Amino acid sequence: MPLSEDLSRLAARAKEAEDRFVAAEQDAHAKLQQDVRSARDSLQKGTDRLRETAEANKGKVAAWWSDVQKSWDEDIASLRRDVESKKAEHDVKAAQRNADVAEEDAQFAIAYAYWAVEEAEYRVLDAALARKNADSMASAGR
Repeated sequence: MPLSEDLSRLAARAKEAEDRFVAAEQDAHAKLQQDVRSARDSLQKGTDRLRETAEANKGKVAAWWSDVQKSWDEDIASLRRDVESKKAEHDVKAAQRNADVAEEDAQFAIAYAYWAVEEAEYRVLDAALARKNADSMASAGR
């Protein structure tokens, strides 16, 4: 898939996430719980696909990816442990604290995704430059 199509797909997915959040604010509790489960399942499938792609391209994908992946896995595991342990608490103040923490986690995830988009932008532009350099050298007969 051309890089421009990948970027378009990324933008569309970000818009879909925004739309789902806006709708979630109006959803009934049970529907929102189902949406959370569905989003978690989708995230796991996407994570698995990303790992498969990285594994298939081992040696081609920059070494930094394994560090990013390890860090991301650790962050996600920690966040999920926190969320699961906090679900066990039932008093109102605990629920409010849990909501605050969940919102902070969401803000961090958005910031992380924003960084990932910036990283993708840099990598796409760098790839375009590398391709132009290679084409230029090929046409010059080097």
